Amino acid sequence: MRHLMLGDRELDVMNILWDAGSGTVTTVRKALRANLAYTTVLTILRNLEEKAYVSRISEGRAHRYYPRIKRDAARRSAISRVVDTLFHGAPEDLIVHMVEDRVLSDSEIRRLRSVINASHRSRAHK
Repeated sequence: MRHLMLGDRELDVMNILWDAGSGTVTTVRKALRANLAYTTVLTILRNLEEKAYVSRISEGRAHRYYPRIKRDAARRSAISRVVDTLFHGAPEDLIVHMVEDRVLSDSEIRRLRSVINASHRSRAHK
């Protein structure tokens, strides 16, 4: 799997585009929590376009940017990268670490059990 490489600021911009569906430099800049210069946001969007993570169309004098990758694909890629680099390719070690590192509520534990059981059942039927 080719890992999507999104920096923190790029991820901030992508989250805005995913939530809104699209945006201009101005609308993205206004939606960001950080107060970044127009040229900085433009540079981030151009870098994302160069990586083929966004596309743009002309809209008068401005450009409207659209995400070309789905949020779920970015999540899968980021998690896969973490598993590969920090857990030597063992996803169960990531899950064990997350469960041991956090205090989970009863409902969170039930949800995890449900997901694991459903996954196990679906594999048993294949």
